[in-house]
Amino acid sequence: MQRVKQLAAHLTPAGLLTDRLASLQTKNPDDVVITLAIRSPLCKAKKGGFKDARTDELMLEMFKQVISHSKVEPEAVGDVCVGTVLTPDAAYFARAAMLAAGFPDTVPVQIINRFCSSGLMAVTAVANQVRAGQIEIGLAIGVESMSDNPDRGGPTFSELISPHPAARDCKERMGWTSENVAAEFNITREEQDAFAADSFRKAEAAQKHGYFAKEIVPFTVLQKGLNSDERIPVIVTEDDGIRYGTTQEKLSKIKAAFPQWGNSTTTGGNASQITDGAAAVLVMTRREAERRALPILAKHITTAVAGVPPRIMGVGPVYAIPLALKNAGIQLDDVDLFEINEAFASQCVYVVKKLGLSPEKVNVNGGAIAFGHPLGCTGARQVVTGLNELHRRRGKILLTSMCIGTGMGAAGIFLRE
Repeated sequence: MQRVKQLAAHLTPAGLLTDRLASLQTKNPDDVVITLAIRSPLCKAKKGGFKDARTDELMLEMFKQVISHSKVEPEAVGDVCVGTVLTPDAAYFARAAMLAAGFPDTVPVQIINRFCSSGLMAVTAVANQVRAGQIEIGLAIGVESMSDNPDRGGPTFSELISPHPAARDCKERMGWTSENVAAEFNITREEQDAFAADSFRKAEAAQKHGYFAKEIVPFTVLQKGLNSDERIPVIVTEDDGIRYGTTQEKLSKIKAAFPQWGNSTTTGGNASQITDGAAAVLVMTRREAERRALPILAKHITTAVAGVPPRIMGVGPVYAIPLALKNAGIQLDDVDLFEINEAFASQCVYVVKKLGLSPEKVNVNGGAIAFGHPLGCTGARQVVTGLNELHRRRGKILLTSMCIGTGMGAAGIFLRE
């Protein structure tokens, strides 16, 4: 773990916070800023509000919501990047959906897929295009319907590839990697259930207090009626996966999901929910935002990615977070809020412990265990949720991070205006 020690050296507080943040807070016309960050409700796959909606229909509705809320004419967008993971023919769907929503054919679109970080990668792609001067305005969308496209695991590899141990591990189930992390780093079932119960508790409180209301836009989707295959329009307004009253004691009674692997500590209660959802982030130069008199929510500072062994892919944030901090020139203590994807409690507990994160700053309104992980959506959803809460608390720095299937990690840093 020498590599962790080297990276973690950057996490040691040094100097005054005001000194470290001074350069980041300097306003420049070329800053890459966010003027819109919205998301759909997150709905249980096969059971929730989006169970009968197609992926292209979720895309269509998200594009419509951007046009409705952005105060930017569609033709002004220089490029669109859609992050999605499981969607077949995603490039066809994205292009058709944006055109049907009202974007002119002069606006291009691309697809990005880096598994669970795809939403963040979409934000990063258009942010970098703006930063490079290639476009003035960029739109990032993250979307996944796990009702429409269930995760069926990895493919079969060529006999030229599969003999390599790490390469062979790339196709293994994510549950296997969770059990590997738990066994290798001594993360107990009790720790995982306690973390999961806390995620549900925080999400329940946030939903009851209406904290998500400012980030969620009502979604109109088609849904089958009772005892009918006919789909009719319905409006979905809230996350429907948060199980009120969840406790560690209740979670402890759930059977292991993967008894064949490791110590059998991962369950349906301490792992992310299978979910449908979409999110959108609009970025542009500060110059353009000010010219249009648009509210600036935050500045994108940096994104970092790192590779790790596929068999313990859940440790990815341990490596990506220090890289992002180094890129930004700040320290761990400068961060006000962390949004770390709860793929599994095993890996989240490890990340928090290994980096010494303050639990009071991590997923303060719950995470994917409580309200779900639509694979391509999550990276963008974390930005939306994190910025909403950062503004509510009047904090300055948001750090988002996630592990990535096949062995990677990513992290993004954002500065509230």
